[in-house]
Amino acid sequence: MDGFDYLLLFLAVLIGGSLAFYLRRNDRKLIQLLLSFSGAYILGITFLHLVPETYDGSANIGLFVLGGFFIQLLLEQLSRGVEHGHIHAVSNTNTAAAMAIMLGLCLHAFIEGLPLDVIEHHHGHEHEHHHIESGVNHLLFAIVLHKIPAAFALGVLLLLSKFKDSTVIFYLVIFGAMSPLAAAVGGFLFNQGLLTNDMISAIMAIVIGSFLHIATTILFETDTNHKIPTNKLIAILIGLGIAILTVQLG
Repeated sequence: MDGFDYLLLFLAVLIGGSLAFYLRRNDRKLIQLLLSFSGAYILGITFLHLVPETYDGSANIGLFVLGGFFIQLLLEQLSRGVEHGHIHAVSNTNTAAAMAIMLGLCLHAFIEGLPLDVIEHHHGHEHEHHHIESGVNHLLFAIVLHKIPAAFALGVLLLLSKFKDSTVIFYLVIFGAMSPLAAAVGGFLFNQGLLTNDMISAIMAIVIGSFLHIATTILFETDTNHKIPTNKLIAILIGLGIAILTVQLG
């Protein structure tokens, strides 16, 4: 990745966090629209690009996808579902609870960021997993679009929990740094020969499993009458449409 890609990952959190400070309330309508769009985009990119490009005919890939799904399920026991927009304020300035949420979010952000720079390093190399080369933009954009509503939810949660503005900013900066840091670590390990092609495919499969959990959770959550609001349905269709277009044009 180049410097702009790293900056884009961080800016996504900055944008989401800024929205939280601007609104300073649990704006369910806004966050549901953001989540519906990003969830649909992630689901589209996952099925149309990441799954077919990562699958190599080995049953082990399926096991890693399943593993990623359940890893995300476990991480959300810590993060309380902030990744897909759940906002449950903790007790006023409960640092232990906030740290647990941050741990779950940061581990998730680190895992999904690991393949990013490795994908870039595969350019120009001939190997059996050459398909990973073309996934850089799709994976990057999927992570960026996912981080905006996640950072928004994290910011709102911390503000509702009566944390100081400076503390909320600190937590957002830490969260924003996780995926760029992971990308740099992944690239370093690959350059040192400590990350093999099979390991890269396994990590990608875990990320796919994580994406599937998040996207399906977002899209399957409906109102109590089990009907999808019209504006949410429109956001979903737009997200899927853009995913299809980017894959076809990419």
